[in-house]
Amino acid sequence: MSSVVLTVLLGVIALAINIVNASPSLIARESITALTTSQIDAFTPYTYYASAGYCTSTQTLAWDCGSSCGANPDFKPVTSGGNGNSVQYWFVGYDPNLSTVIVSHQGTNTSEILPILTDANFFLTTLDPTLFPGISPNIEVHNGFKDAQAATATAVLSAVKTTMSTYNTTSVTTVGHSLGGAIALLDSVYLPLWLPTGTTFQTICYGLPRVGNQNFANYIDANDHLTHINNQEDPIPILPSLTLGYVASAGEVHIEDSGEWAACPGQDNPSIQCTDGDVPQLSDGNLNDHLGPYNGVEMVCS
Repeated sequence: MSSVVLTVLLGVIALAINIVNASPSLIARESITALTTSQIDAFTPYTYYASAGYCTSTQTLAWDCGSSCGANPDFKPVTSGGNGNSVQYWFVGYDPNLSTVIVSHQGTNTSEILPILTDANFFLTTLDPTLFPGISPNIEVHNGFKDAQAATATAVLSAVKTTMSTYNTTSVTTVGHSLGGAIALLDSVYLPLWLPTGTTFQTICYGLPRVGNQNFANYIDANDHLTHINNQEDPIPILPSLTLGYVASAGEVHIEDSGEWAACPGQDNPSIQCTDGDVPQLSDGNLNDHLGPYNGVEMVCS
């Protein structure tokens, strides 16, 4: 074998070794893609539904809540509930343009969500087998989120069944921001256990904190169609900490400072284009980014 050929072969081998040994963050960055304008705009109706979750139950049942409702003028409200205090506001109805049932839950402001995510009195726990029959006890979730979802679960299920029957649909979409996103994600586990086979589900969340453990994240990845959109340096999505056993499910879309929406594959993607890499510590975050804007939409009732 000539020295030239040997040199080339050694170079190829070295390159292969470098690829194999590439850091996870490098591999993650290489697989990240930017959403197109049309893909970003497709989320906007759902974004407004999440913002409407902050409106009172009276407003959403009448579908009279300013631009939060006006952005989806054809929506057909069916049921609403909550008091905005001990029980988050929520509403259920039908969007004839999207051909889906919409379930929306109220979030909370950053001054209230941070203690929930960092207080040691909150912990991972199993789901209630009465509400979640057949779910493995190895799946654990934040006990505060569990209690918040349980407070509205049966009423939401009844409203979804009524809406599906009234509008002859088999599609259900759950949405929410912050705490509302956590409740919506738990709904996406709960509702399929009680609705007819053949019902399709998707979950779209904004500023979603980590909700459960590794087994929970894996369950979501295997059984749900989740998109969770994080805005710039919002620190809420990196809480509760990985060190406490919490893991974010796949499906992140990260709005970068440039305005690009980056689709970040995998769980807790470490790339600097994604939230975990961009906000490695709480101190690196900016709480002002939590409410948005998400393609021009702020998470407030307006």
